[in-house]
Amino acid sequence: MRPVQLSLTVLSIILLITAFRFLTPTSSSDDWPAYGGSTEGNRYSTLQQINRENVQNLKLAWAYDTGDEGGNQCQPIMVGGILYGTTSSMKLFALDAATGCERWRFDPFADTTKTRIGHPIRGVLYWADGADKRVLYSVGPWLYALNAETGAPINTFGQNGAADLYQGLGDAKTLGHDPRPYRISITTPGVIFEDLLITGSSVSEGGDALPGYIRAFNVRTGKLVWVFHTIPLPGETGYETWPKDAYRKLGGANCWAGMVVDPRRGMVYAGTGSPSVDFYGGARKGQNLFANCMLALDARTGQRKWHYQTVHHDLWDRDAPCPPNLLTVTHNGRRVDAVAQATKDGNVFVFDRDTGKPLFPVQEKPVPTSPALPGEHPWPTQPMPAKPAPFSYQVVNEAMLTTRTPEARAFALKQYRDSQLGQNHPLPNKKGSLVYGIGGGAEWGGTAVDPDGVFYVNGNNMLWWVQMRDNPALKSAKTQTRGLALFNQNCSACHAIGNKARTQTAGTYSNLTDVDKRLTAEQVQTILANGRGRMPSFGHLPKTDRDALLSYLLKLDAKPASASASNDIHTARVTGQRANRDGFPYEPPYLSNGYEQFRDADGYPAVKAPWGTLNAIDLNTGEYRWQVPLGEHPELTKQGIAPTGTENHGGPLVTAGGLLFIAATYDEHLRAFDTRTGKVVWQAKLPAGGFATPITYQVGGRQYIVIAACGGRYGLAGGSKFVAFALP
Repeated sequence: MRPVQLSLTVLSIILLITAFRFLTPTSSSDDWPAYGGSTEGNRYSTLQQINRENVQNLKLAWAYDTGDEGGNQCQPIMVGGILYGTTSSMKLFALDAATGCERWRFDPFADTTKTRIGHPIRGVLYWADGADKRVLYSVGPWLYALNAETGAPINTFGQNGAADLYQGLGDAKTLGHDPRPYRISITTPGVIFEDLLITGSSVSEGGDALPGYIRAFNVRTGKLVWVFHTIPLPGETGYETWPKDAYRKLGGANCWAGMVVDPRRGMVYAGTGSPSVDFYGGARKGQNLFANCMLALDARTGQRKWHYQTVHHDLWDRDAPCPPNLLTVTHNGRRVDAVAQATKDGNVFVFDRDTGKPLFPVQEKPVPTSPALPGEHPWPTQPMPAKPAPFSYQVVNEAMLTTRTPEARAFALKQYRDSQLGQNHPLPNKKGSLVYGIGGGAEWGGTAVDPDGVFYVNGNNMLWWVQMRDNPALKSAKTQTRGLALFNQNCSACHAIGNKARTQTAGTYSNLTDVDKRLTAEQVQTILANGRGRMPSFGHLPKTDRDALLSYLLKLDAKPASASASNDIHTARVTGQRANRDGFPYEPPYLSNGYEQFRDADGYPAVKAPWGTLNAIDLNTGEYRWQVPLGEHPELTKQGIAPTGTENHGGPLVTAGGLLFIAATYDEHLRAFDTRTGKVVWQAKLPAGGFATPITYQVGGRQYIVIAACGGRYGLAGGSKFVAFALP
């Protein structure tokens, strides 16, 4: 019997090793092999060569100039001594992780059949099976698989190394329209589980938004394996929470901010965003599952295990803004595997990983349902966790307004008294509303968790001024142009135009009223085609449409739209006809003024500081360990004003050395904080703003901290470097 037992034991070991091979990328604790550092996404490293006692000795070790300036949000990965990342123009590169010397570079647009576009790329993925080692990332509607050692496309993946991201979205027969003319990309990478790449997507937030289905692709072939419909189809759970056939007319409900996977359970956890269109839900009466949800799915099949909706019938663009975190906490005297999700409005929801039950009480609190826009159906309650307390502002009143100078106070007070106040109010027509959370709270930089269950999140205390207005494209075809209709459909969710800004907008999406005085026609056309910084490419639009937008923006198009033009989407909508039989793209009767922050006449936030914070929350108890300002405005500090914190985008990195590293701020510094106290123990000025999340790894016995320092936010100068710090 012993030989049989031995054989069974050997077989068990072989099976265990085989299974383990697929659980995580081939790596060691010295590596940073995945977005967020691991499948758990916790942005935590066990490395401690750099620690509280010696961090003040950190020096620049190397700098890699990508040659592409501005707007890079990439958190790179490092496996086996090779660092992989992307440039601002969407090229993929491999570096020697110890020296920063380039090993290879891949340009997706060297293939002239691919349309040159632009959008944020926040990370890449690594997968290996023996000698088959791959790096995967996406550019526009294409998912690429490259040889990790050479950068050559894997020709057996998709078509010559590129898989089609329109797979699984439906077609003209099932969806009611062809999805291919409309935008889709992956800004934050998904996760690898066994032979699957599981991912969400980024889509438009207007009436032309595609459905934000979560999908799994075979990592070897690029073929679609499964689809989870975040806007349910007939017969699926949640279909009744939308109007009939909503999946054929509306889009969004997408996981654009990333996800995590529990390999042992075989479950993937994802937070989803708002349904289209932002700020008006008249065409989507109901609770709108599975928008604004924490979703737990079977990683092998896509079957829903549980869900929890954090915003019902979203009217405020409150997407799940970052990946969740997997952690283990002590709760009511027992160890519980949990999943935590930070939100744009500054809450942290903590769930049992198996059941979806909140670990801290969540109350469905009544919220105002009027005054609302005609046709709107606000949901009467919203879920609010009892613990932890919100990490960003929730209330605006006169006491919260700035007192920085008497002039700033008077400016803010006038605007305040002319606006609707309060969180979770429906947005009325024409009267502006002051709302927190549109740009975070938490944002896409992510959150970190240490093994003790302490949750680290940077937050924004920015107030936004939102004004809904009649959609001019629905008034009269005789006075509106095709360019205006295209602007309303593609641009108005972010940019204001044609109306005088009521508040200062420094650091936010620009008002385009006078764009003809700032940019040439060639510059505008290039931005429309390729994107720039936060702005995605609109290369998916036919050139005739981009030309019409150009004419409208530069005030070149003064002719009325032709009522007989068969391809004029504006005219079709005005006359009551639809672009197709299902009413897609959807033209809402009301539009917002774009993303406009509530700032004083000098451009500073018009509420009291801190404007940006860094927070440590013990998720065993739901209590705060500390909260400190994050960043400063140097000119205010020189005036004797204590550091105010600044608006921040980019996430934290935590190490076993007792340190938290984060950049993210307006003042362009990378800082190290003591995780026990929140005290700054080291800082360095970067060559440009570090609006990405740093990573750490060890090569040749030396630990490095690396971050993309490429600027491109808050009106600051751009940059093009990845920089590494290490001890001498």
